[in-house]
Amino acid sequence: VIMAMRIRNSASRGTMMSRQISGLRSMSSWWKNVEPAPKDPILGVTEAFLADPSPDKVNVGVGAYRDDNGKPVVLECVREAERRIAGTSFMEYLPMGGSVKMVDETLKLAYGDNSEFIKDKRIAAVQSLSGTGACRLFADFQKRFRPDSQIYIPVPTWSNHHNIWRDAQVTQKTYHYYHPETKGLDFSGLMDDVKNAPEGSFFLLHACAHNPTGVDPTEEQWREISQLFKAKNHFAFFDMAYQGFASGDPARDAKSIRIFLEDGHHIGISQSYAKNMGLYGQRVGCLSVLCEDEKQAVTVKSQLQQLARPMYSNPPLHGAQIVSTILGDPALKGLWLKEVKVMADRIIGMRTALRESLEKLGSPLSWEHVTKQIGMFCYSGMTPEQVDRLTSEYHIYMTRNGRISMAGVTTGNVGYLANAIHEVTKSS
Repeated sequence: VIMAMRIRNSASRGTMMSRQISGLRSMSSWWKNVEPAPKDPILGVTEAFLADPSPDKVNVGVGAYRDDNGKPVVLECVREAERRIAGTSFMEYLPMGGSVKMVDETLKLAYGDNSEFIKDKRIAAVQSLSGTGACRLFADFQKRFRPDSQIYIPVPTWSNHHNIWRDAQVTQKTYHYYHPETKGLDFSGLMDDVKNAPEGSFFLLHACAHNPTGVDPTEEQWREISQLFKAKNHFAFFDMAYQGFASGDPARDAKSIRIFLEDGHHIGISQSYAKNMGLYGQRVGCLSVLCEDEKQAVTVKSQLQQLARPMYSNPPLHGAQIVSTILGDPALKGLWLKEVKVMADRIIGMRTALRESLEKLGSPLSWEHVTKQIGMFCYSGMTPEQVDRLTSEYHIYMTRNGRISMAGVTTGNVGYLANAIHEVTKSS
């Protein structure tokens, strides 16, 4: 009997263990269908660069400013703002809409210090998680309140734009923008696409320093685009990631937006302080939507906040304090304007140096587009295969579309970069 009980107990334990193992197998299979995500085309470049032991390696893929020694920069106006902020306030939550002071100062940069829209309180605006967060918040707003609408995105564009509107489940269309043969703007193709789009379509526009091409419409072309948008009743959403960083003049870089405002458009704007204040890691930006009147602006802002609530509840504090401290103090703002011009001028200078170096090497190709384009990025015109050769033979890293981050070009490496580009392109 005792033996039989032992056998039964052993069998019972065996059954329990079998069930536990089966349960573990069941739990471990929850994620068995998850595939590895593809590497981000931009961030993957930095990973490969860091893994390369070569002393000659050059990274011209990173979308962050570097000084002429290839080092990250913290602006002096930012350091001074941090000194003033330190220990002066609590670490309480910001409202869902973020820092009111930061948002107010940010709107002045985009819409103008004396904007009638600001005075009339017609702008619904919230602090966002930099420009990416502003774009995503608007994409979700578009999907919720214009569920049958589409977004027209330029070809090419910053790769994350497609991810943002895709994950917000907004249908995407594209419009012509870059002309590969001229390495400039495909203006006629752009205008045809704007004209042929269904009336009342949404369009994503780069306000300045188009990423990745560095190709911007002229002022006259912006005026023609604006007029056609008006005729078609299209909605313009501007992504402005480089205000001040492109030309060194924030007002000049916002010219496209001012033209649309003058023509009576109701627009949306994404603003970021990653590039023009070097606040990359602080993730501070702003989303604004120009409305019919103050009442509509209050309503729209309430819905933007409602969208933000389940995403991240409220935005971070420190970056917003830095921005409002700088822009709210005339002396600090003046220092920022000087420093952002220094950054822009260095980029422009490196464009000139790269073009001149290529021309001195006797390149059979035209490199005029290097200095015609503007902003952090140069769309070189190199093929993916040529970029691969740059990496494998010269340890030069960039995205395979041939986009060169001019921030990674220095007086110390521009000659090496030009020679490598010449070698891989001279037989083209």
